[in-house]
Amino acid sequence: MYIVTLLCNPAKPCLDPSLVDSLRNAWGGGEATWLAPDIAAEFPLDTQPENQWQVWEDLQDLGVDLVLQPVSNRRKKMLLADMDSTMIEQECIDELAEEAGVGARVKEITARAMNGELDFDGALTERVSLLKDLPESVITQVLDTRISLMPGGPALLATMKADGAYAALVSGGFTAFTARIADQLGFDENRANTLLVAEGKLTGKPGLPILGREAKVQALEQITARLGIGEADVMAVGDGANDLGMLQRAGSGVALHAKPSVAAQCQIRINQGDLTALLYIQGYARDDFKG
Repeated sequence: MYIVTLLCNPAKPCLDPSLVDSLRNAWGGGEATWLAPDIAAEFPLDTQPENQWQVWEDLQDLGVDLVLQPVSNRRKKMLLADMDSTMIEQECIDELAEEAGVGARVKEITARAMNGELDFDGALTERVSLLKDLPESVITQVLDTRISLMPGGPALLATMKADGAYAALVSGGFTAFTARIADQLGFDENRANTLLVAEGKLTGKPGLPILGREAKVQALEQITARLGIGEADVMAVGDGANDLGMLQRAGSGVALHAKPSVAAQCQIRINQGDLTALLYIQGYARDDFKG
């Protein structure tokens, strides 16, 4: 048995009941349940349709995401989340680079690394080198003035944690940022790279070892083992190539506004909705949200 979830951007409600009914009838689905009026609905389905991805593509043009997944075990016991462009709307290193006057160069490297075109470790080392001699105080300045939470994040954390889930933030970014974001949103732990500092300035070197793709997979393995749960009990979310390992191992791997090359390798792709989409696909209704 499968469940089909249709959803859109909550800031621009556009999910038409006639669209839901049309797809339900075409696929022979069961009765639809509305999780949020004009925003999210779901219906059960006995078999996986052959034209799933063609329909997904057609719905993208209408501003609607489609997710099809097994009914069993879709409400997860753990959230494993990337930070940059996932839990926050920015890439922290790009914002630091703007302050250092090397924004364009660093953004280009970041984009290529997140698309899987560059080795993550090498790309991070190169970008950090361009920040050499930037005052450490700029980190706080960037956090205060340039960083904003991704919409839906507070509700996602508050709702899953109220239901007993564990939340871990794993980032290829930096602890100076993950510490504050984790505290702000209520993550139980955070893992990230470190920016080395000497005499109040960035040295231009990251701490070693660099936390990249494999380190995120290790976090998945280590935390689930510690909690005594399976990888099938985990919902992972990210947008870049360095997230693919954990996205493909977790029970539900969500490519959120991801690079096309990343989304193409994931079964759950959210391009229209915000982070509350991760609640809707677990079967939470809007009235169930906390926070």
